[in-house]
This record gives sequence, C-alpha cells and structure tokens, in this order.
Amino acid sequence: MAKKICKGSHEWEDVAHFAIEKFMTHERGQELVDAGRGMNFISGIIWRSFNSSTSEYYALHRQKNRMHSLNDKQLEQPDVEYNHNHDLVISAIEGIIEDMQCDRTDLWYRATLLEMYLVTPNYSELARKTGIPRNSITNAVHEAKQYIQQQLKKQGIDYEF
Repeated sequence: MAKKICKGSHEWEDVAHFAIEKFMTHERGQELVDAGRGMNFISGIIWRSFNSSTSEYYALHRQKNRMHSLNDKQLEQPDVEYNHNHDLVISAIEGIIEDMQCDRTDLWYRATLLEMYLVTPNYSELARKTGIPRNSITNAVHEAKQYIQQQLKKQGIDYEF
C-alpha cells in the first residue's frame, strides 16, 4: 500500500514504518481496528506523511528538502577493502588527544583548539568565536599536530598525514 501511495519512491518503506509506529501509538488505534477502519487510517497517515511538507515525517526524515538519496550508480560501487591500519591510527590519535586534554598545562589548550579546528577548519573564524588571536590558534594547532605525530612515533606507529 505504501509503495503505491508513494508512487514507487525509494522512501516508501520508511514512510510505511513511520505510519505503523504512529498508528500503534495512537490513542484511538484499537478503537479504529475494532471498527474495521485501521487500514484506512494507516493509508491516510502514509499519504499525509509523504505528500505534506508540514507533516511530522517530513520534518523528521526529509529535513526540509535536505534529504539526499543514493542513486543506482552510488549503490553499485565496488567493495572497498576496510583499512584496519587506518582505524588503528585513528584510535591512537583519539587516545593521544584525550591524554592531552587531561594534562593541566599547555597540552590541554592545544588539544582543545585542535578539536575546535577540526569542527571549524578556519583559523579566522575560530579567532572571532574565541577571542584568541589567529596566530595563537594557528601555532597551537600546528604544535598539537606535531605532538600527536611524535607520540605516534613513540608508540611505533608510522603514518603519513
């Protein structure tokens, strides 16, 4: 039913699950089933959820036109082998950053600015947000990267960034 209402859209299954959940938690759900109108009610939920830009489904799942779907070419990508070494390096770096944050000296400062830089990779923007001079942020991030590379070498992990 959902596939037909959604006109074969790739979202039909998500809409169906959403509608079933809403029906099952609806206060009058059992009353509608007893009256034999459950399927009509669910089909109405599906139709409104899929077609209305003010529906709860639209707000939660489509996120105001920001939904991106995978096309067939993206689904047919060749399997890429998982890089365990890369995962090991990432875990080691995360551990080093956590250790840096536990330090009460300048390492904490560098780690904090590095994390902020990873979220907002723009030194000028960070300077505006934090009130810290741009050159200080640049130096701290650069020193944090150097410290992480040194710690990786001490741990015997040789990895190029």
